[in-house]
Amino acid sequence: MLPLLRAIWQADAAFPSGAFAFSYGIEGALALRPDMGLRDFEQLCAAVLRQRWASYDRVALRRSFRAEPDVIALTAIDREVEASTLIETLRAGSRRNGASFLAAHARLGQPLAIKLRERLKAGECSGHIAVMQGAVWAALQLEARHAELCSAYTVASGLVTAAVRLGAVGALQGQGVLQALLPLIEELVAHPVDDDAGLESFIPFLDVAAARHVHAELRLFAN
Repeated sequence: MLPLLRAIWQADAAFPSGAFAFSYGIEGALALRPDMGLRDFEQLCAAVLRQRWASYDRVALRRSFRAEPDVIALTAIDREVEASTLIETLRAGSRRNGASFLAAHARLGQPLAIKLRERLKAGECSGHIAVMQGAVWAALQLEARHAELCSAYTVASGLVTAAVRLGAVGALQGQGVLQALLPLIEELVAHPVDDDAGLESFIPFLDVAAARHVHAELRLFAN
């Protein structure tokens, strides 16, 4: 049961990963669509999981999970994520989340996190969150499937939490959306991914929203 307990620990919103400062583009999306209803929000979250997490973050996570503890291979994956994340605010958010994630695990004494954090400080890698999660979770001996479930859940939970903090949905409404997304997460994780799959993402509405968000006069979130 220990790998499962570790996955629950890592998916816990109380774990200090720094994700509270990021809305995954939701703040910008709500600025573009202030009339967005609950059903539309749920569909947007599902699109993020299908068209970003499953084909991009999950692929980077899986590669990193397999590459651990090879820091050279992990750095190569990290650089690919850096080069292929076109929106600066999303790129910066991924780096900052990864840095916070590494800092927490390094302070807890995790050896690979300490090594990767040193490389990050030296400018040898960018520290994108999906890559850092894959590497550290493998080092923590999570099962691969649990790591993927944990990654997808934290993305879904982050979207919902951001919307609640922005006042777009109520706390119980947000939990209803999260509950509705759980079968989708199960379905996506159950679907096999080729070992040589490329990084693919197609959520143009959120990309545009995140790009516009950086110019907003008043922002609650960094992206």
